[in-house]
Amino acid sequence: MEKKSIQLDVVSAECLIFSGEIAGLQVSCSEGELGVRPGHSPLLASIKPGMVKYRDLQDIDNVLYISGGMIEVQPTCISIMADTAVRIEDLDIQAAIEAKEKAERAIANPNSDFNHNEATKQLAQAMAQIQLLRSIKR
Repeated sequence: MEKKSIQLDVVSAECLIFSGEIAGLQVSCSEGELGVRPGHSPLLASIKPGMVKYRDLQDIDNVLYISGGMIEVQPTCISIMADTAVRIEDLDIQAAIEAKEKAERAIANPNSDFNHNEATKQLAQAMAQIQLLRSIKR
């Protein structure tokens, strides 16, 4: 008999964001978009900043913002280890816009303690949050 659910655990550096049985999920990985259902083949991949969308057992879609990290998939469980993970309702579009503008200013006008990799990472994360929030509003 085919299993209809798979265990999902999403943890960030700060805390456990979600733990429970789900029907499936979608996430953006470095190799492209990934969909996972119960019984999926094992894999390990890096996650790009953006959305993790999972469907719970009541057939409701839930969305998290992930700033990056790793996903490990086994046939009966999925583990997402995120740098930062935030429930979509906890994101603030104005704060994301301000973070984007700050990162753009830092890149355009570097000073002596400028870290290009960090500024680029912050810009990518802010842009991913903005894009996610705008796509949810549609």
